[in-house]
This record gives sequence, C-alpha cells and structure tokens, in this order.
Amino acid sequence: MDTLFNDPGLHASFLSGANATYIAELYERYLDDPESVDETWRTFFAELRDGAEDIRAELRGPSWSRPDRHVIGAPDPDAPPPDAKKKGKAPTAEAADLSQDTIRAHTLDSIRALMLIRAYRVRGHLEARLDPLGLTEPEPHPELDYHSYGFTDADLDREIFIDNVLGLESAPLRKIVEVVRETYCGHIGVEFMHIQYPDQKAWIQRRVESELNRTAFTDLGRKTIMQRIIEAETFETYLHRKYTGTKRFGLEGAESTIPAIEQILKRGSQLGLEHVTIGMAHRGRLNILTNVLHKPLEAVFSEFEGNSANPEDVQGSGDVKYHLGTSADRDFDGKTVHVTLNANPSHLEAVDPVVLGKVRARQTQIGEDGRAKVTGIILHGDAAMAGQGVVAECFALAQLVGYRTGGTIHIVVNNQIGFTTNPKYARSGQYCTDIAKMIQAPILHVNGDDPEAVVHAARVAIEFRQTFHADVVLDIVCYRRHGHNESDEPAFTQPRMYKRISEHPTAREFYARRVIEAGLLTRDDVDGMLASYTERLDAAFKAGESYRPNQADWLTGTWEGLEAAFGEEEYKQYVTAAKRPALDTVFKAISTAPEEFDLNPKIARQLKAKAKMWETGKGIDWATAEALAFGTLLLEGHPVRLSGQDSGRGTFSHRHAVLIDQTDERKYYPLKTIRDDQAPFYVFDSPLSEYAVLGFEYGYATQDPMSLVLWEAQFGDFANGAQVIFDQFVSAAEYKWLRMSGLVVLLPHGYEGQGPEHSSARLERFLQLCAEDNMQVCNLTTPANYFHALRRQLRRNFRKPLILMSPKSLLRHKLCVSELSAFEDGGRFYRLIPEIDELVPDEAIRRVVFCSGKVYYDLLQARREQEITDVAIVRVEQFYPWPKDSVQRQLKRYPNAEVVWCQEEPANMGGWMFVDRRFQYALEELHNKARRAHYAGRKASASTAAGVARTHAREQATLIEQALSWSLDSLPQPFQRPTDLSRVN
Repeated sequence: MDTLFNDPGLHASFLSGANATYIAELYERYLDDPESVDETWRTFFAELRDGAEDIRAELRGPSWSRPDRHVIGAPDPDAPPPDAKKKGKAPTAEAADLSQDTIRAHTLDSIRALMLIRAYRVRGHLEARLDPLGLTEPEPHPELDYHSYGFTDADLDREIFIDNVLGLESAPLRKIVEVVRETYCGHIGVEFMHIQYPDQKAWIQRRVESELNRTAFTDLGRKTIMQRIIEAETFETYLHRKYTGTKRFGLEGAESTIPAIEQILKRGSQLGLEHVTIGMAHRGRLNILTNVLHKPLEAVFSEFEGNSANPEDVQGSGDVKYHLGTSADRDFDGKTVHVTLNANPSHLEAVDPVVLGKVRARQTQIGEDGRAKVTGIILHGDAAMAGQGVVAECFALAQLVGYRTGGTIHIVVNNQIGFTTNPKYARSGQYCTDIAKMIQAPILHVNGDDPEAVVHAARVAIEFRQTFHADVVLDIVCYRRHGHNESDEPAFTQPRMYKRISEHPTAREFYARRVIEAGLLTRDDVDGMLASYTERLDAAFKAGESYRPNQADWLTGTWEGLEAAFGEEEYKQYVTAAKRPALDTVFKAISTAPEEFDLNPKIARQLKAKAKMWETGKGIDWATAEALAFGTLLLEGHPVRLSGQDSGRGTFSHRHAVLIDQTDERKYYPLKTIRDDQAPFYVFDSPLSEYAVLGFEYGYATQDPMSLVLWEAQFGDFANGAQVIFDQFVSAAEYKWLRMSGLVVLLPHGYEGQGPEHSSARLERFLQLCAEDNMQVCNLTTPANYFHALRRQLRRNFRKPLILMSPKSLLRHKLCVSELSAFEDGGRFYRLIPEIDELVPDEAIRRVVFCSGKVYYDLLQARREQEITDVAIVRVEQFYPWPKDSVQRQLKRYPNAEVVWCQEEPANMGGWMFVDRRFQYALEELHNKARRAHYAGRKASASTAAGVARTHAREQATLIEQALSWSLDSLPQPFQRPTDLSRVN
C-alpha cells in the first residue's frame, strides 16, 4: 500500500472502474471527517490537495445551487435556478440521484487533475528541456500524460475545479497541462517533493508555480545580464587567443554561472548577507576571480606571462594561477558583501569542508545573526559531485550541531562529462545531484543557455537559503567548449558531442538575439558592449607587462598583528607557563560537579583524583594537563574548539570534557564554567568522517587564528582517510598560498598489541611532509610538555599546524605524570628531554639511546629493573623543526658513547629514516668517534604492526634488549637483503 501512495503512476492506474467510485466516496468522507478514513488515505489526500480548500464545498448541494460553470454547456451560473420560483416544489428523487452522481464525477475529475499536477511536481523535471546541446532529449514519461489519469482529448477544453492550486480556481484541462509544463518542464526542472518538511516544500511550490512569484526582470536587469555574459565569454576567448594552448580551464559553455553568482550576492545582500566564502575547482576560476571578485585583469595577464613574485612577497605565488584565491568587497546598491574565493588544489571537492569550516568560524565570530550574515557557495563539477566521497561527508555535516552553517548554496557547473568519461559511466543515478537528496535539499536544474532562467533559479536558491537556513542546489546544465583543458582534444573520445558544440551558438549569441528581438537593445548596442570590454582587455594586457603585485594582504582582518614565520630558531622560547591563581581556578572547575548532579561513580573517583593532584601538586596526568591548557587559554580570552570521533569522553575514557547525569542525561561542561568572563569552550563528537571533519577544522582555524582549534582522530591511523587535507592544505598551504593555520591534530599512537589498525599514526608520513618550517610534528612524553605545546600555539605571534602523536597507554601510566611546578612560572616546552636518572659519569657512558614517545618508558623501566647505569636515554619530543642544537649538545655530553636510535615502529616507518642522516651529519660535524647512529627496533614491514599479541610482546621485548644490551654488530640491519635468495619470491 505504501508503494501505491508514493508513486503517481500507480495512482493513475488505480483511478479506473469501480476504484474511481470508491476513491471519490472515500474523498467525500475525508472532507467531512479526515479521521473517518485510514491513515494512509488521509496522507494521500492531504498531499494531493497541498493546501487546497474543500473542493467538495463548491460541489455539494442540489444541482441548481452548484456552480456548474465547471461543465461545458452548463446553464449560465448567473441565471435564476430553474426550479427556484416553483413554490413548494422539491427536486425529484431522480434529480437528487443525478445530482449526487454529478458531484461524484466532478469530485473524481478534481482528484484526477490534482494527481496530474502532483505528478508534474514529482516528475516534471524528467521532461524539462535542460540540455543546451539537445543530445539528451527527455523521453515522455507516462505519469505526465493526462491520458494516464482517465482523461481523453475530448476533456481538454472542459473546466475542472482545482481550488486555487497553480493559482487557478478552475481551468480547462488544456490550461492546467500548459501551466504545469511551463512550470516544471521548461528550462528549469525542480526536484523538491522528496523534502519532508511541509513548510519548505510549500515555499518552493509557491515560488515556482505562481506567476506573481517569478523574477520580474527589469530592462536594466536584462542589460546587466547581457553585460555579464559578454564579459564572461570575451574574457575566455581573449585568453584563448593570446595564450593558445595554455591551460586555464575556461568557463566557455557555462558563462551564465557569472550572472548567477552575481544574483546570489545581490539578492543575498538585500536579505542580510554580508560575507560569502566561495570554494571551487579550477574550471572557471579565472573568470570568477576577474568578473566576480574583480581581481585586476593586469594581474591575471602578468601571471600568464610568468611575472609572479616569490611566496615571501605576495599572496599565492607558490601555485598555478587557476588554484589561487583572493577576497574583495562588493557593493550592491549601498550594501557591501565581503567575498572570499578560497585557494584550492586540483583535488576536486577537497575545498568543500574547508569552506564550511571558514563559514562556521566567521559566523561564530559575528555571534547573533551569524547564520543570516555569512554563507558559503561551493561550485562543483558534475563528475566530481557524483564521484568524490567528501561531498557526501560534507552534506552529512549540514544539520549537525557542531558543524552546521545555516545552509550552503551548491552550484553545479554541469559539463555533462568528466575528463573523458560520459555520465553513464560516472554515476548510477539520474542526476549528479542525487546525492543532495540525502539531506532533502531542493535541487534546481536549469538550462545554461538561458541566462534569465539561471538567474531566476539563483534568486530562488538564495531566498530559500536565507529563509530556511538549509542547503540548496543549483544545477546549471551546460557544456565545455574545449576539452578538459585548452590543450586537450575532446573529439578523440566524444566526437558527436564536440561536433555539436562546434556548431552550437554561444550563450552570448543566444541572449543577444533574445534581447534584440524584445527591442531592449539593438545589434549595435550589443556590438558596442563587446567592443568596449575588448578595449579594456587590450589596455590591461599592455599594462600587465609592467604589472607588479602589491604586498600580500593575508595578515589583515582576524590575522591583524600576527607575523609570517619562515625559519623558527630552535633556541627561541615562548612564555607558555601559567600563573598559579589561573591554574587553581581551572583545577577547581575540573574537579567539581554541580550539586544534585548524578555522577557516574567512576567519574566521581576521577574528580577526587584531580582534587588530590591540586592539593599535592603531584601526579598530574595527561588528561588533566590538557584541561589545564584549555582552561588557562580560556581565561586568557582564547576560545577552544575540539572535535573528533568521541572527543567529549575521549576514545580511551580519559578526557570526560562532558559529564552526563546518570538519571536524566543532562550535560555539564566543566571547562565552560570556570569563570563568567572566560572565552567559549566547544567540544563536539563528530560524525564518523575524517576527510570532511579535518577539512572543516582546518578551515575554521584559518578563519580564527585566536582560537585553539583541535581535531582528534579516534585512532591515529584513521587519519589516512583525510590524507588529501594533510597533503594539500595542512602541510603546504602556507607556501603555496601564504595561508597559515594553527590547527592542532591529535593522533593516538603507540604499540600496545592492538594490531595493524590501532597502533601507528604513521609518523613517517607526516615527517615526509616536513620542509621549510611548514609545521610541527611532536611525540611527547610528559603531560607538562603537552600543556606547553598546546599553549605555545597561541602564545607566539605566528601560527603553525601542530601534529601530535598523542598517547594511549601513557594516559594512565604511573610514570607519565608531571608536577604542578612544571606548569607554573619557570616551566616551558622542551624539544628534547635529556637523561633524568643518576648514572655513571658522562665520559663513562657507553651508549646513548635516542627515542621518542611511549617506548621511552619501556626503556626506562627495563634499564632500572636490570640496574644498567652506563646507558643514557634521551627523548626527542619534537621531530620537526628538528632540534639540531639540542641533539648536538647531548652528543657532546657523551663523547665516548655509541649512538642508537630506538623505536617501536618498523624500520621503514616511524622516525628512523627521518633521523638517520640528521644524526650522521651531526656526528660528522662534531668529529665524534661514533660516525653514525645505529638502529634498534622492528625490521622493515609491509604492515604497521603484528596482529598477534604474543608476537607483539616478543618483538617489543627484543627491541628493548637491542637498545640497552646488544652489541652494535648484533643490532639489526633493517634494509639488508636476505642472504637466502631462495626465499625471495
């Protein structure tokens, strides 16, 4: 039965014979009392009517009292009723029966007409004329054929009562079909009936069905559209002529995208919009930079000539021109909209979550009305939208409390092709936009060769977003005049499409013909507009020869006062200690809970333990150190935002930043209640997404450098699902685009026998990304050092990403604790921690073992148990920037010692391949008799860790013995070829 009421086609076939009479009777009962019919029928009739009044109200009563104007050949409704003057004469039984039959017939006609209208609302887009090339002509759909509903051609001119549906009280069937086809099957196809929110669905229905609600284009508006189309097309053809064969990923075929964005900005400004962040791939970027953000044409020509400056001098010179971003203030009738185009790599859709994070941060900075004042526009390619999983991950964020932005406008530049891949090979659904239905976003498909239709659809999109603060999709169906890039030959793979394109007039030609035929402009007017813009391009081209970019504006706005930092000096320290009163205040907040709050008994014990730490000043563990860092920053006015999978409690039940009442599940955030004048604290459990959530937090951090922004992976190796963000944004954005970030990434890391997927955060991958002081990579061993590392992020006058190999077993390790004095004045961050035990004199030390992270405590415990006193253990806390001076001081300290690097990870992973040559250079520079460092650890491996606990334990014990006791000759040669070649497959 559910299928019947969800499928208009089945409705139509069901309305025949006895079924028709039955349904008409049911409908009459429904109008009298909706509760008198089954719930399924109630739903069906309610959806069918979509707000119409009681159809039967006009039909019931004796035949002479009905407005029989519905029926062709009926008596004049203004004439006196035929029997009204016949005193005392009542209608005969036959007349009454006839009246009832007629009422039922009219009722059934109305139901059938409403079903036809509803079918167009649901399926009309399938017959819309969307393809400007005409290669995919829509096939007739049976649910949109009035014959399917029991009507015949003889009914076309018979009026049917539809009670103001479509804005018509009644109309001939011919008119009804004409209106619904014009509304839903023209150059705009609307998908909205999948939406489950009645107010949103009704709004779109009213907005597209009523003549009064359609965009009324003024003469000035049409002239402006003509001007924008001319500028968009001429810019591309000019570049094509001047730089033949040079890649630019032009917008040709999708020029109407420019007036669409202009309409969103202009109409948005009227609806309160003040800030827009745009994310897009390379196609059309240069056009949007110049014609939407008004980047100087001279700058673009200069970049084509290769005249860009060094990254230290100007924004974005470390990447190709079609990846660059910029920002500008646009004025629309006295209202200013600040527009930012985010820089983006060639990884399609990677910028999407970055845009969302930047938008959310800006909204938070504005505060009240932030959602109405700030939005994001994301431009997608059709193949990328359907094919890139991060798109779905971003849609999944749309309504989540920690990530929602009040709606994003998605514009699809729908080329109807990927690189060379036809849509039938690129997606399984009807449209590339089908994925947007997962969040019930309305989808407006529009023919890109009709600029007015595109602008109208764009207007509807921004109005919907501002009304409901929900996502909306504008699918501009267009084409790509050249191949994937201007040096490509598309006819190799799509000969039919590109033959059609070569013969197809441009959007400028189409629209010029339209405005000329309407008498709005003459051919001379249009030619003059084209000539004027070409002259402007000529002048800019000449000026581009001597153009030099201005100093970068990338440290303005929220970045005001911060500095660039290339080459951090190792010996430079920052004041990261906190004052004792601040520590006391935070300690009190994190060790107490509200009265009458039903705490879990285990949590109560943890709070008592924190109170004891506060009282004694000893035994401060990792989670407490983190809370102290967060809390003291909050007291200093820095917001803190932490998100990730299960971050509120912490994957390892260590953080408990959110306390849950065990009776009514109320939530209490200790760090939100430190003091009234503190900065806000946010902690969010994220969806099971790494790519989108990391990208979101990265975007947030780039927009708000005064907040401590952290993303935490559930396990460190889950970060590989977000590798594109690390590769293209976190590690490289400062050099490519001069965009800094202070994002902190927490990656649980450590070998505890949990198998290949829960051991390694792939330290080696991050170290491979390190260069030019682009970020920090640390593997810390003390809570105090963690505290200072977090505070260092905001206590400096520049920002760098921080990658932390965060602990698992060390969260509760009895030795992994710090004293309160290490957090106060005098405490600081240590890039390297030297030996802490009393050993033999330095000259008598036979071996110095360098290590990092959790393995230190295994080494320390084994050395103490074995009472070894001639092996020193030094901890490298910060891998990058490499603490060269600190390492050399330790090497000098032990002049007669062998040098060993010990790690838990296999030899081809972890830090070994990063530190090996660095130790060699340091030893050579010191003329140390130990000419190189030796390796102690697991052999090279394809897998990150053993999957059997017993194997893990054996390997762990062996590497500890190697580091402390084995002779250098016995230590493993991790990359030596096997001697038994018969074993090599």
